Amino acid sequence: MVKGINEMADNRVSEAGNVCLNFADEMMEDINETDETNQNNDNFMDLYEESLKSIHEGKVINGEIVQIDEDFVLVDIGYKSEGQIRIDEFVNLEGQMTAKVGDKVDVLLVRKEDKEGRIILSKEKAAGVKIWDKVEEAYKNHDTVRGKIISRVKGGLSVDIGLQAFLPGSQADIRPIRDLETLVGAEHDFRVIKYEKRQGNIVLSRRAALEAERKALREKTIERLEKNAILEGIVRNITDYGLFIDLGGIDGLVHITDMSWGKVGHPSGSYRVGDKITVKILSFDRERERVALGIKQLTSDPWSGAQDRYPVGKSVTGRIQRLKEYGAFIELEEGIEGLVHVSEMSWTRKIKHPSQILSVGNIVEAKVLSLDVSKKRISLSIKQLEPNPWDTIAKNYPIGAIIEGKIKNITEFGIFVGIDEGIDGLIHISDLSWNKKINHPSELYKNNDEVQAVILDIDKENARFSLGIKQLTPDPWNEVPERYKPGTRVSGTVTNVTDFGLFVELEEGIEGLIHISQLPKGKTDNPLEGFQVKNEIQAEVINISKEDKRIGLSIRKLNGNSERNIQENYINNQKQATSNIGKLLKEVINK
Repeated sequence: MVKGINEMADNRVSEAGNVCLNFADEMMEDINETDETNQNNDNFMDLYEESLKSIHEGKVINGEIVQIDEDFVLVDIGYKSEGQIRIDEFVNLEGQMTAKVGDKVDVLLVRKEDKEGRIILSKEKAAGVKIWDKVEEAYKNHDTVRGKIISRVKGGLSVDIGLQAFLPGSQADIRPIRDLETLVGAEHDFRVIKYEKRQGNIVLSRRAALEAERKALREKTIERLEKNAILEGIVRNITDYGLFIDLGGIDGLVHITDMSWGKVGHPSGSYRVGDKITVKILSFDRERERVALGIKQLTSDPWSGAQDRYPVGKSVTGRIQRLKEYGAFIELEEGIEGLVHVSEMSWTRKIKHPSQILSVGNIVEAKVLSLDVSKKRISLSIKQLEPNPWDTIAKNYPIGAIIEGKIKNITEFGIFVGIDEGIDGLIHISDLSWNKKINHPSELYKNNDEVQAVILDIDKENARFSLGIKQLTPDPWNEVPERYKPGTRVSGTVTNVTDFGLFVELEEGIEGLIHISQLPKGKTDNPLEGFQVKNEIQAEVINISKEDKRIGLSIRKLNGNSERNIQENYINNQKQATSNIGKLLKEVINK
């Protein structure tokens, strides 16, 4: 029993010893953990202090937005307190807030602590620093930066790459650009060729970027260049004579004659710089790297088979493209134009210029007169779609018939009278009167006057209708030769005094000429001296021509005849007196 008690006592002592040992071990573990925690805390404080030292003014730091109030956005940058950014740096042009709590944002530490102990940050300045870093990196590595051309400035262009940069005009393109304004608003890649961070200057070159890009593309493109190959390109430049197309590192020219089968006014009327177009290679000079391109060659020549589509006599429809003094060009289809000569526009109207009846853009119908495929010419007619009124005009208006109509036009050489629809007759000034001297038809007539006239002639080929008014009455010259026979003594009024003689009106419309040789000699050497217009004189008819309607007069002959008559009368009187005296003497002697 005692032995049992002792064994139990030994067991209790053993258990107590184990408990003590376990407690001691736990105490040591707690002590060790405490030491480790203290050591970790010391390390953390060291790291914290080290991180605070790394945060300095002017450095870009990534932080997190933790609060937004009316004036500021608070950002946690891992410093002992949050930094402040003015809220307007997060408001866009539309006035909308672009930030929210939890957003990550790059900021620049402007000041660690101001007078009020605040940490001042800036998102905009951080962006500027990052852009300068990109500029520096691009300059060193010959990389490009993306930017938008915003305005034209002296010597070049202003470019927005996040900072304002300058693009010299000479660096705007590979080829000189006449109008730099055409680039404003466009985005491009640029090379940085110079920068000065302190002065805030950045100089760019689009030309260098393009040349590098083109150099890379050139080799690939040249491999694809061969005659008749079809490629896509971009219009780089437009001139008076054609388009320059960028095929990918190498340019080709589409001459204006190869743009369309039809007429091209100016290339700028059909294309703009930057347009994508498909072209066909016409020729390629590898040594000089010259490429001739064509656009119209992508389609077949429209003149092929034109003789089948436009046979002579066919009625066609087209749009008027151009008006010239000699006619109108009508586009029948793209690449095919026909000419309506001015003489083929109307049967009855005298058209001096096509614009009198046609306008560019009008759709007209015409008749094919002739076709020459080799010369690419089609002659058309508008008037021949209708019957020629001159074919029947002679039947309706026989020569010698009297017509009546209104005066439509008065010219210095005559008056035009409306005969039929579209047909006018001309009364020449010489056919207005038999005997009146008319300087201008307006002396006797005015527009819209109703007149009667005789049909004198109809010229169908030249579309002329001749009329006469004086022919309504007999020609007075038919009787003049009877009234003014040579030797007849006449009286008249001087109407004109010329160097070669006097014109004398014998009756209305009938004049005679006294040549200077038929005037009496005066006291001076000038026979015309003393004669004036409206003088009443007498003369003798010496000749007359009905065909030429001329009467020759003479004063000298009239005076000579008068003198002879006086002499003859005197002689006859003398003879008569002598005869009477002899008779008386004889009677006296006989007695």
